[in-house]
Amino acid sequence: MRNALFLAALTGALLAGAAVPSTQPAAAFDASFTSSTMRADYFHSGGMGQEIVALDRVVSDGPWAGSRTRLLDDLNLGKYLFEVIDRDTNRPIYSRGFASIYGEWETTAEYKTLHRTFGESLRFPWPKSPVQVVLKKRDRDNSFHELWSTVIDPNSRFVNRADPPKAGTVWTLFESGPPAQKVDILLISEGYTAAQMPKFRADAKRLVDALFAVEPFKSRKNDFNVRGLELPSAQPGVNRPQVGSFRRTPISAEYNIFDSERYLLTLDNRAFRDAAASAPYEFIEILANEQQYGGGGIFNDQATTAVDTGFAEYVFVHEFGHHFAALADEYYTSDVAYETGAADLPEPWEPNITALKDPSRLKWRDLLEPGTPIPTPWDKADYETHSRETQARRRALLAKKVPEIEVDALFREQLAWDSTFLSSMKFSGKVGAFEGAGYEAKGLYRPEADCIMFTRDPVGFCRVCRRAIGRIIDQYARP
Repeated sequence: MRNALFLAALTGALLAGAAVPSTQPAAAFDASFTSSTMRADYFHSGGMGQEIVALDRVVSDGPWAGSRTRLLDDLNLGKYLFEVIDRDTNRPIYSRGFASIYGEWETTAEYKTLHRTFGESLRFPWPKSPVQVVLKKRDRDNSFHELWSTVIDPNSRFVNRADPPKAGTVWTLFESGPPAQKVDILLISEGYTAAQMPKFRADAKRLVDALFAVEPFKSRKNDFNVRGLELPSAQPGVNRPQVGSFRRTPISAEYNIFDSERYLLTLDNRAFRDAAASAPYEFIEILANEQQYGGGGIFNDQATTAVDTGFAEYVFVHEFGHHFAALADEYYTSDVAYETGAADLPEPWEPNITALKDPSRLKWRDLLEPGTPIPTPWDKADYETHSRETQARRRALLAKKVPEIEVDALFREQLAWDSTFLSSMKFSGKVGAFEGAGYEAKGLYRPEADCIMFTRDPVGFCRVCRRAIGRIIDQYARP
């Protein structure tokens, strides 16, 4: 009974976002885990109101690169949460929040008409004794409910303890310390031929330099290790089905996810995870050797960037914000695959947008300056008029299949206008609650008038986003 009460109290504190202890002594790790990584692959299926999870396999995923002291996740982020529970004590010994491609697909119109299956993985330190792995899902009220669970005995014949095969060539961009004490980022080449690997290395350095030129990554660079993984493709480029340019690449990254021409991800979870096991990592960004504007980012899953567009550096940093810190898109006038316009929007779990149900409990109220009104007025109607005109011009260019450089030119024109407009209002540069965020023109609010999660403007992350990023860095790079 005492164990059950402990679990209930801790789970309740996690869901409420309370300041529960998140650091455990290293001895606790050594008592429960070995130095290896366990990976549970599973199938996430559903559609038309159904959701089913089924275990695929349990395999070794290489040495454990994560923290050995920050084992329980107290950040209250992600549509899903998994817990690894010790079978002898019924206490959680590891947990992490995350989002998934399936979770995004649920918000599209297609979800209502058919069934689909997506591969996903849970990675955690290799337990020394049997554990129960519990997968939970967040509801509209931000409570987690058990969706699926399974018991894993690390000594079972059904658990594959063989080391993962090495894929490609791993190289180091920079290394600041042992993986267990740093944030480990892995960049994976996709659509680069063997002869183009020098280009991959140059692209990787250029984009990583862009990430560590913005705060808080800039001032906390010593908390990171960054490595690259070279996976040669037979021919340049990735799969672009919307224009009839088909490719088979090592981890199957492709455009046109959810029928959005710019959304770029891999759906081949097994190939993706097997390749990534060649290096220590917590976070991954796939570099697609393409000129077409595109990218994607999912919290604790993956991020992608097309490297040769005029805005590759922006996309790299923006999408990494999704993947690394659970940051939501703050824009709301662009075409998206998700269904929008609901009359009653729940409070988002992402740290940088809010439904503002109760202004006195604003997530970032401690960052407000005295005298800033909530909601915060801004020239919303004028912005929307200009943005609609720009989006119409972009759709016309895409319909004509013009060279990508013409789309980039439009984006540069938009950037110049946005930068001036969004920096010249009364509350520009101040933290408030600006309506228009998360693909919704009404009912969702962002923290500042401008941010890299809102526009392509060179403004970096707003203060709320910077704080969210810092908390993730602390989760992996602090004792």
